[in-house]
Amino acid sequence: MDATENIVRLPIYSLPTQPLQQQLYDPYRDTGVPLIIDNGATTLRWGFATSSTPFSGQNAIAKYKERKTNKPLLLFGEGIDTESGARSQARAPWEGDVLLNFDALENALDYAFIQLGIDTPTINHPVFMTERIATPLHSRALTSELMFELYSVPSLTFCTDGLASFYQNHRPQPGTPFTSDGLVLSFNTASTSVIPILNGKGILSHAKRIPWGAAHASDYLLKLIQLKYPNFPSKIGIPQTNWMLQSVCEFAPDYPAKLRELQDPIKLKASERIVQFPFALPVQDEKSEEELARAAERRREQGRKLQEIAAKNRMEKLAQKETDLQYLLDLREARSTDSKREWASKLQSEGFDSDTALDDTIKKLELYVKKARKKEAGEADEPMEEPSFPLIDTPDADLDEEQLKDKKKQKLIKAGWEARMRARKEKEREREEKEREEKREEEERLADLEGWASHLRHQQQALMSKIKARSRRKAALTDRKSAAAQARMKNIANLAADDNKAPKKKRKTGGEDMFGADDADWQIYRKISITAPSSDEEDDITQLQVIENKLLAHDPTFTDQNTHAFLTTQRSALLSAFRPTYEEGDIEGHTRIHLSVERWRVPETYFSPNMAGIDSAGIDESIQNIFNRFSESEKARLVKNIFLTGTPSQLPGIIPRLHNSLRPILDPDIPIQIVRAADPSLDAWKGMASFSQTPEAATAGVTRAEYDEYGPERIKRWWGGNWNGSV
Repeated sequence: MDATENIVRLPIYSLPTQPLQQQLYDPYRDTGVPLIIDNGATTLRWGFATSSTPFSGQNAIAKYKERKTNKPLLLFGEGIDTESGARSQARAPWEGDVLLNFDALENALDYAFIQLGIDTPTINHPVFMTERIATPLHSRALTSELMFELYSVPSLTFCTDGLASFYQNHRPQPGTPFTSDGLVLSFNTASTSVIPILNGKGILSHAKRIPWGAAHASDYLLKLIQLKYPNFPSKIGIPQTNWMLQSVCEFAPDYPAKLRELQDPIKLKASERIVQFPFALPVQDEKSEEELARAAERRREQGRKLQEIAAKNRMEKLAQKETDLQYLLDLREARSTDSKREWASKLQSEGFDSDTALDDTIKKLELYVKKARKKEAGEADEPMEEPSFPLIDTPDADLDEEQLKDKKKQKLIKAGWEARMRARKEKEREREEKEREEKREEEERLADLEGWASHLRHQQQALMSKIKARSRRKAALTDRKSAAAQARMKNIANLAADDNKAPKKKRKTGGEDMFGADDADWQIYRKISITAPSSDEEDDITQLQVIENKLLAHDPTFTDQNTHAFLTTQRSALLSAFRPTYEEGDIEGHTRIHLSVERWRVPETYFSPNMAGIDSAGIDESIQNIFNRFSESEKARLVKNIFLTGTPSQLPGIIPRLHNSLRPILDPDIPIQIVRAADPSLDAWKGMASFSQTPEAATAGVTRAEYDEYGPERIKRWWGGNWNGSV
């Protein structure tokens, strides 16, 4: 498979360009057509019951002050993205799965009613609004107060979103009651609900709500990506992870089997999806072949000129040295003709202290000129001749003051010369010893190849064990709860205690610090050092490479797959496949996210929330707990119609994954049928719109008179309401 086939490009979101639509209110004025509001935690949908599709927008508001006019603005939905400063001020009516911010809900409803074109002082339409199962009575009461006191609606009906979606997909014939059976799995933003339905009534007393929803899954995916790419150059937020969750993630029918399959790096590589984030390539001037050729020729010409200048400088310097040498030679010839006083005056004027200094300078110039001439002619250097030291063996009594100084210099020069000769002889001896060792090893190899190879393999294993142990110690020291880290802290505490026990008088008087005089001091240093000595690592690795090269050259059973480098690479093959590396200058590659195991791990959290640190039962365990409260006949009626609704229910693989989870907990003769909502995102709104036009809808809501008499906590008991009734 071509790697480019797995690349999906992250969409670049843009703001809507169409102006705010002004819905004509005249067709609905004084008609009493119900107003349907799907108050979702992510999206707010609203519209009249007779409309084919509702209006929708992000359920969030932001209060922002415009910079140019300094006027306060109230932004809703996608309008928040028009101002970067407003994003930090955004607020949603929902906090998790509970409706709490009623000022945000009021502003959102104001926008919705204005969008519908309602120009009356009150809302003269019955209102149907969704709510979550087990909604706190406090939240419902405040919502009722808002609708009745502020908007003066004639009636308000609360309907559970999952039941409304179920009703839309199982609508009865006109004039017939709603008597369908089923098990509703409602996937919401902050929770997942499991609601049993018998004879068209939700058994909310047996329902379960799992504290895991699409928002948690997106946040979990974001954390996994941040762990995998801690220094990603582009910004990754919840909108991007929402898109990745819906586009590339899927359920695995058998998650443990999928993990075992992905242990193969080849299969892991083939299963990954690459998300390409936007990037900008650096602007580079493209040049033609002629321009490139001219530039290369200019560089070559500049190189030739530099070489000519360097050669000219060398010749000028050589000529100057020859001139200086000839001048000093002529000066030295005058020594035999001049008097002692004249000769001393000449030496002093030329900057020489004695005849020896002049002779040394002439000798250096001669050596330099000789070497330079040979280098120009391309001749090889002759071996170094042993220098002479005539004054060393001369007694001090026979020497004057200047000669004594020269004798000291010759002693130093002789000592350096002898040290270099000893080092050269030592190197020669080591080379000869190495040759003898190689010859002896070759004889052993020719005499017993198997034994020789076995001995080297044992050495290789010992070195690899040392390297592995050193790596384990480094990893253990990073965990402060490990035994190695605790032992290190104990050693540090012991050193501090020993220092405190030292006599104060000695410390004040500046006693001599003898740390390091004993080898045990350095052993303690190695124990408390976080990183092992690098010299030991380098020596072990170098010795290991030498042994492996010998085995590769002479042992036919030892291949590249037995080397330490291959074994280490093989162990990290899964890691390399998990997160491929790109070259330093590959901007496009560094703005890619490779999703492999995460594609199945994140959806699996719906069945195992403990994977993400949530102490809760999953979908399959919650369904099993619900089944335990029903008889076998009722259980069979429920599993014949398992209904999935909500945007996450559209993830691929959820139906076979749920089927595999339910099959072991049911009798083999009980058939399982799992269906998905026709439109998981809009069916809750459509279901309320359909129900609002039935005669039963008139008795399902709380009227203004009932609100005034019983208060905002009034609950109507009907099949779609939030009440714990029986069948």
